Amino acid sequence: MDIAIDKDTCIGAGQCALTAPDVFAQDDDGYSTVRPGAEDGGSALVREAARACPVGAISVSERVG
Repeated sequence: MDIAIDKDTCIGAGQCALTAPDVFAQDDDGYSTVRPGAEDGGSALVREAARACPVGAISVSERVG
């Protein structure tokens, strides 16, 4: 699973970290990050976190190959 966060769009609302805390965290400035090695954790929660983002900063796609 590929997870991308558009850093220019993210406002640091934290909905992703609340929805999927094993996958998302917030950096020192409050913006969202993907936890290292967590890209494959809980795909249903990751998709829900992307939907919960108030500005649509998170994109999720399946890896092909």
